[in-house]
Amino acid sequence: MALTARERGPALDPYDEAYAAGGPPRPHYAALLQALEGVDLAALRDAVNARVRGDGVTFATSEGEQAFVVDPIPRILAADEWSALAAGLEQRVRALNAFVLDAYGERRAVAAGIVSDEAIDAAEGYEPELRGAYPDFCAPIGIAGLDVVRAPDGALLVLEDNCRTPSGFTYMTAARRAVEPELPAGVPEPMEVADLLGELTRGVLAAAAPEGVDEPSVAVLTDGPGGGAYYEHAAAAAALGVALVTVADLVSRGDRLEARLEDGRRRPVDVVYRRSDDDRLRDERGALTPVAAALMEPWRAGRLGLVNGFGTGVADDKLVHGRVADLIGLYLGEQPLGGAVPTLDLGDPDACAAVLADLRGHVVKPRFGHGGAGVVVCAHADDAAIDAVRAELRADPARFVAQPIVALSSHPTVIDGRLEPRHVDLRPFVFAAGVNIRSLPGGLTRVAWDAGALVVNSSQNGGAKDTWVLRPSA
Repeated sequence: MALTARERGPALDPYDEAYAAGGPPRPHYAALLQALEGVDLAALRDAVNARVRGDGVTFATSEGEQAFVVDPIPRILAADEWSALAAGLEQRVRALNAFVLDAYGERRAVAAGIVSDEAIDAAEGYEPELRGAYPDFCAPIGIAGLDVVRAPDGALLVLEDNCRTPSGFTYMTAARRAVEPELPAGVPEPMEVADLLGELTRGVLAAAAPEGVDEPSVAVLTDGPGGGAYYEHAAAAAALGVALVTVADLVSRGDRLEARLEDGRRRPVDVVYRRSDDDRLRDERGALTPVAAALMEPWRAGRLGLVNGFGTGVADDKLVHGRVADLIGLYLGEQPLGGAVPTLDLGDPDACAAVLADLRGHVVKPRFGHGGAGVVVCAHADDAAIDAVRAELRADPARFVAQPIVALSSHPTVIDGRLEPRHVDLRPFVFAAGVNIRSLPGGLTRVAWDAGALVVNSSQNGGAKDTWVLRPSA
């Protein structure tokens, strides 16, 4: 999570996605904003979300099923800007895949002094029993979702890496289906994404197939209708024309996996697109989790491909995020093509001292955890919260990392029938089909509905925007 902090001075004023300094539209927004002149924006928003509801797009929270709400004003990226961002994201995912295999293998990154054995072994997503035995017949991270923010100077920076079971790409295409037909004539034409999403996903699943399997039988593994992104699981399975199963539907027969179908038949499964929230091998008692009990033996025997593999959470570790530039140099022999928000290891006494001296200038995060739990945006915290953070850092600094405050950019959003700036971030998706790594143009832009709000998650009064990448000029 990042934030705006106008109170800290003009240098941290957020970048406006649609308007240049002084007010004129940025060139790639001019046609859209002109086409919207005179449009009833409240009616446009209602029409878009009527399409969303008609499509049955929802998500689940602890409070039950919630509507997925889409703002009708698309976010636009120029073709050249997207091309540069995509190149950096693809390079990053290539390096993260290499790191996962290295973390469970010879640990070249440790020998190079980039990360320590202790840091890898302590990572929340690390699975020690896979050390020396990680299946390498397909990319560990088949589909990655990287959270990207735009800094006040306009630079697009990776804030966090999501390499376990990232969600959002079918919500991205749902936003496109709802928004594009409702906009007036004269808007620019974005790059198509729905057909390409199917192509990229099928490519990843085919590349994950065990050796000798040319036409793999595929299943999407879900937690069921109570899961947070069940809509996405069901939509992905339907679009791919494959079975949607829960762990109760899976039967492991030695090193082969079968799925029980709705009609009672059993079918062999060669590849599982793993979307269950339960991604650990063992529970708190040390017993295999139900998901691991079903998938582990066929996967390790090379008879089952997983997208994504177990143990890929080691690449989500927040300390690793701060080392990816060095990992790119180590594994790829290249300079980073994209930027990232710096991540400070507070187990380093000098880094911890610097952050303690300027807590209000940082976001402090537990090294382990996700979904924003435990994150403290210190610029907006009260004195009691700051005192609590300071006490925790002094007691056990290695449990935390810190990132300097980065202002979330703002985007014109329909609020009470008029355009108002609201903060946004971006989750683009990268697909690794073996060595063929490609990004889906755009991504899921997330927007906060409240003025000045920093949390853009749908579960916390946030919503989404369609994200357009413009076609290259002829």
